[in-house]
Amino acid sequence: MKDELKKVKEFFATSWAIDNRTSIYVLTIFITLLGLLSYLSIPKEQFPEIVIPTIIVSTPYPGTSPEDMENLVTRPIEKQLKSMADVKKITSSSVQDFSTIVVEFTPTMEVAEAKQRVRDAVDKAKTNLPNNLPKDPDIKEVDISEIPIMNINLNGDYDLQRLKKYAEEAQDRIETLPGITRVDIVGALEREIQVDVDMYRMQAASVTFSDIERAIASENVTISAGNITNFGTKRTIRVTGQFKTPAEVKNIMIKSSSGAIVYIKDIADVKDSFKEQESFARFNGNNVITLNVIKKSGANLLIASDAIKGIIDDLKTNTYPPDLNVTLTGDQSRFTRSTLEELNNTIVIGFLLVTLVLMFFMGLNNAFFVGLSVPLSMFVAYLIFPGLGFTMNMIVMFAFIFALGIVVDDAIVVIENTHRIHRHEKDIVKAAKHAAGEVFLPILSGTLTTLAPFFPLAFWPGNVGKFMHYLPVTLILTLFASLFV
Repeated sequence: MKDELKKVKEFFATSWAIDNRTSIYVLTIFITLLGLLSYLSIPKEQFPEIVIPTIIVSTPYPGTSPEDMENLVTRPIEKQLKSMADVKKITSSSVQDFSTIVVEFTPTMEVAEAKQRVRDAVDKAKTNLPNNLPKDPDIKEVDISEIPIMNINLNGDYDLQRLKKYAEEAQDRIETLPGITRVDIVGALEREIQVDVDMYRMQAASVTFSDIERAIASENVTISAGNITNFGTKRTIRVTGQFKTPAEVKNIMIKSSSGAIVYIKDIADVKDSFKEQESFARFNGNNVITLNVIKKSGANLLIASDAIKGIIDDLKTNTYPPDLNVTLTGDQSRFTRSTLEELNNTIVIGFLLVTLVLMFFMGLNNAFFVGLSVPLSMFVAYLIFPGLGFTMNMIVMFAFIFALGIVVDDAIVVIENTHRIHRHEKDIVKAAKHAAGEVFLPILSGTLTTLAPFFPLAFWPGNVGKFMHYLPVTLILTLFASLFV
């Protein structure tokens, strides 16, 4: 048996750790502290942010039927888009006054390059588009990070205009948070000064719609009047002419084609009203105003969510009236927090159960070190995560939980093999070195075999591969760390 032990190769990491116990104790404390700090700083979110190379081309053309939109706008743009390389699928939709084209590229295409290719194709198609389009086609990329992390619903016995003021107060405060990109208000009314022209009066006064439009546009401006020097100090002068009340619009004078001076109030009714409502929000069948909160890419979801809830609680206590109902829906942090708590509970419970069960078969010391391999291997993974750009999301946390069982199995195999060799080799140090070296390759190959089904996910064609590459990388990182623990 002793001759066989001499032929066994040692695993360098284990041998070095056994020969330097004090350094290992210090390193263990160091890894634990840094791992906890790294864990606290890693952004937490529900799903990893995956960039999808999909571009949307939107073209408005008011007053056009769906059939004309198809022939005049959609088809000329589609013709140029189809000539591009690396296009996976093109989907178009032509409805009244609007055309939408969705271009999906192959997963290997960068979004910036895909957007530029679509922009170039649309520029080529402009010569075949109608000349009276109100604006150029709008080109946008699909961004998953634009999905709201929370919806804040405001409702009560108030009109929409009053609710909008309350919503804007919350919007201004939430947008000051460092982890928030913007807050969109849905269901609110937008103020509009309406000029309802009487056709018969307008014709009698020899005034056209263009005359009214030019008169209002030229009066509703604030212009600079230059600078003046007063006792050595230069001051800027400006003439403020922007309208503040509908009465100012009524008193605008228009010179008709006949030379007569006509006031707008003589030929039109001016009302302070609202635009036609295009966004609607409902909560339990009632009208509400909803704030959709958009998080910045890479920001910590849990920290942002807690900060938003703090702002809402402060507004409800100090600013909002008592009968204003504020309800939070679609809170993604709730699921992320639940998954994160399950992971932490699994680590703690796994350590305790492994130590308790193995204590009866391997002794307290051996069982403790087997259980200790679980948190230590994960702390090492936490240290490397920021450098890889990983976040704590559902896929990563599932990989951690999956790897816990394999980590414990590997530790048990090493300790059991150490006891087996120690029966013949009285020196426990040599026995531990030989045991680790003997089972290193079997453990490594067995672990890789266990991970084999997950490797194809990282290279799966399409967006599934981009989404699932977190899983095998996390598994490999955690299990590789366990080999040295």
